[in-house]
Amino acid sequence: MDKIIINGGKPLSGRVNVSGAKNAALPAMAASLLGETECVVVGIPRVADINTMGKLLRELGSEVEMEGGSVRIRPADAGRVTAPYRLVKTMRASVLVLGPLLARRGKARVSLPGGCAIGARPIDLHLRALEAMGAEIRIRHGYVEGRAGRLKGARITFDRTTVTGTENVMMAAVLADGNTVIENAALEPEVTDLADMLTGMGAKIEGAGSERISIEGVPGLRGTEHRVVPDRIEAGTLLIAGAITGGDVTAEGAAAGHLSALADTLTRAGLKVEPNADGVRVISSGRVWSVDVSTQPFPGFPTDLQAQVMALMAVARGTSVITENIFENRFMHVSELDRMGADIRVEGKTAVVRGVERLSGAPVMASDLRASAGLILAGLAAEGETEVTRIYLGGQGRALHLV
Repeated sequence: MDKIIINGGKPLSGRVNVSGAKNAALPAMAASLLGETECVVVGIPRVADINTMGKLLRELGSEVEMEGGSVRIRPADAGRVTAPYRLVKTMRASVLVLGPLLARRGKARVSLPGGCAIGARPIDLHLRALEAMGAEIRIRHGYVEGRAGRLKGARITFDRTTVTGTENVMMAAVLADGNTVIENAALEPEVTDLADMLTGMGAKIEGAGSERISIEGVPGLRGTEHRVVPDRIEAGTLLIAGAITGGDVTAEGAAAGHLSALADTLTRAGLKVEPNADGVRVISSGRVWSVDVSTQPFPGFPTDLQAQVMALMAVARGTSVITENIFENRFMHVSELDRMGADIRVEGKTAVVRGVERLSGAPVMASDLRASAGLILAGLAAEGETEVTRIYLGGQGRALHLV
């Protein structure tokens, strides 16, 4: 079993480059299905989901070459439209090929993504929107089967904000007949990044980054070269690492505008946050103060940083209340933090965190990706050795030591 071993209690200081955003790279790779010529996506991170998306695109007939921090995708066999369960089950973002397949090839057969450890993330909003655009959708044998001639522009109003739903509909709409308007669209930077790539391919999109996106369908799209935005969650995690250890860390390449909610939280906790030409820097002068945090869709505080900030609040002065508004099952790291000496009580969708002076290293088990990050941060601040298990690092039986 892979594990991470941390010998904590030491300030972290230095500069760290921020990777490209996985949640921007995956839709960008899916968007390549819309182009008639080669697409190159630059700045992709080295994570398992990128490899899985590459395998999925090959399954759909594309030629995919990965080298360093870029992926080159050439359209090939347009008759292959099945995204199989063996790939989709390992990566929920696989559903992002549904819109492009229906728009470009007129049919799609995409496995339902299944459950998720942190809560339900249904795709009903995607399907209703595509049906409103003229697609015939049915669920058979665990697959979404869709068929369409040319999709038709429509007014889509989401009942709740959905990032992947906004992205899927936007990709479907760029080749639809007529105009499509998406109301209550997601505001995340990754949505804007996808719109930038599609525009580079010849799409006509206005309003990305706002609650109302307007798309005028075009007859066809060309390939393009596109660099994805920096990963704001990785950047935020690095900044919290500096904060929790009493250090001085610069996340190089981080986009300050994507981190405003975190910067506000860290500032209220008594930390110095400095956006600069190189990225974002956090400077700690000692133990932080407790602040309340409530997760919200962008530009609010991201749910993907909730576990990390909880680790910080576990060693803060005073009591904080952390409210999770996005996922119903995202406090699974609490019991593991308590094993390290934290004092946290969960009440429904809130966690009351009474800060302690220090944590103690202990063996703990991760439940999901962001919980893993939170436990690693706690280990960095703890006295002694922390061993975090149930972590996949891309190898077999490999341990990483942070000292």
